[in-house]
Amino acid sequence: MNQSSDSPNPLQDSLSQACDSAALLKKLGCPAIRAVYVHIPFCFHKCHYCDFYSIVDSKNRQTAFTGRLIDEIRAISPLVHGPIETIFIGGGTPTLLEPNLWQQLLHALHHALPLADDIEFTVEANPETVTSELMDVLVAGGVNRLSIGAQSFDPRKLKTLERWHDPVNVGEAMRLARAAGIDNINLDLIHSVPDQTLEQWREELDAALGHQPTHLSCYALTYEPNTPLTVKLQAGQVDRVSEETETAMFELTIDHLTAAGFEHYEVSNFFRRHEAHPEVRHEGTKADLRCAHNLLYWLGANWLAFAPSAPGHIDGVRWKNVPHLGNYLNTSGGAPILDVERLDDDARLGEQLMMRLRLIEGVELTWLSPRLNAEREARIAELTERGLLERTPTHLRLTRRGLMLADSVVMELL
Repeated sequence: MNQSSDSPNPLQDSLSQACDSAALLKKLGCPAIRAVYVHIPFCFHKCHYCDFYSIVDSKNRQTAFTGRLIDEIRAISPLVHGPIETIFIGGGTPTLLEPNLWQQLLHALHHALPLADDIEFTVEANPETVTSELMDVLVAGGVNRLSIGAQSFDPRKLKTLERWHDPVNVGEAMRLARAAGIDNINLDLIHSVPDQTLEQWREELDAALGHQPTHLSCYALTYEPNTPLTVKLQAGQVDRVSEETETAMFELTIDHLTAAGFEHYEVSNFFRRHEAHPEVRHEGTKADLRCAHNLLYWLGANWLAFAPSAPGHIDGVRWKNVPHLGNYLNTSGGAPILDVERLDDDARLGEQLMMRLRLIEGVELTWLSPRLNAEREARIAELTERGLLERTPTHLRLTRRGLMLADSVVMELL
């Protein structure tokens, strides 16, 4: 287990001795939980840029996994105080689970956990795995938001990313979701793919807009350590786009989507303003189409983690479930955990600053000012002088230039 410092810390030592998530929650005193993340590790194919825990399972362990996951949920449920405002089921490819297993999982979530009446319930999907039967099951189980991994509408770029769906399937998946009653649909897109031009990225954005999603997440391709894509980069088998091109793509994303009626609310995320497309507003669709689940992450709320590799957070204590399906299936009760870390007050403030500054509106000064020490205040003054941060009457936020360098700017405030 990791510790936040080398100095003696009885509470940290006590937390580190917890062998599973249920034992950890008992030590933390069962505080209020606002969100739940569930990780479904199965994938049809392991994309070579992905560093999330996922497996191409040849042992047909879906049934065993679902039963173990339900066991975990029921073991944790007596320790949970809600109401839980959001659930996000990601992966992997959650929609690879068979519909009958989804029915069992959704039933367990609803009967074991204190869910809010107006909960945002998101499921990630790959386009080729969306069927009318599955969408009906998800809707019957309370799912009201779908996040589809489109990534690209260009077959050549999909091949580069080792994504094997037909771009046509994105529109078909959205049609099936809407027919079942899910109108709140996000599309994930990736830019700065090797050999991609600025004009090609504009065409990708236009293709996505043509499907009228309610939300878009647009990420630059990242070369994570130890992934096959990074190995290819280091071997000279792929060429990453230039820093200037990547910056131009990011700026184009902001300007193009804003002009199309989307609001930029986080570095990589945009939601559609209702007044921009009144013809596709449906009864029951939320007025605020920002991803409520991710907002809770960025604002440092408490969330639970279920299944292998899922990360959790409660009141400054972070942990990760062991990323190994076999180990998970051989246990019962709470999930086996590792990397338990309790942040001290200064480290927690730095992390919250790092996350909250990703929001376009920035950090509320009424929240921030009482928490600043002289050292961090000086760093903020320096970043402001460099034109990377700015103060409004109510917030500290990244400037347009700061957004282009968001990761490096926020790291200076940790």
